Amino acid sequence: MAEPVSHPFDLCPFDGGTTSPALQLGGEISRVETRLLLSFRLGGAIEAVRLSSPVASPSRQDGLWSTTCFECFWGVEGELPYWELNLSPAGHWNLYRLEAYRDGLRPEPGYDLPPHRLVRDAGGLSLHLDLPLPPSIPTDVPLQVAITSVIEDRNGRLSYWALAHPGAEPDFHRRDGFLLRL
Repeated sequence: MAEPVSHPFDLCPFDGGTTSPALQLGGEISRVETRLLLSFRLGGAIEAVRLSSPVASPSRQDGLWSTTCFECFWGVEGELPYWELNLSPAGHWNLYRLEAYRDGLRPEPGYDLPPHRLVRDAGGLSLHLDLPLPPSIPTDVPLQVAITSVIEDRNGRLSYWALAHPGAEPDFHRRDGFLLRL
């Protein structure tokens, strides 16, 4: 088996940083056969970010993107269906499958345990994920991947972070924003 290639990434805010706090948001992602390995690191002025406290029993929940949420989207190159993963700093999570652009959103079955762990330290917040990919994804096909985040500040304002923002409005579902290949 070949060594997995790790792809470091840095996310940029949709507004270019004009309304976002002075944050740094990045990490790395890799694919090891049937597993997705993802790490986020939020640093900088994190005291300006609304971060939910970790809960004792994280659960699968909808609507995590309405506050601070770390996200990953992926799809098989050349096919319409894609997946959306949402990870909350509180530990809550969800994994959805969509049939086409913003169409047919439904929870991906077969996932019932919180897939990520969080580490808070003086320098910021780190999130680490080791997720089995849905069984319908063959190991030998390339994936198109987008890494995104919604960050809520202490005043309730949301900022939208991604590898790139190809549209006139923030839209994490656009396949032309799925810039990484795994």
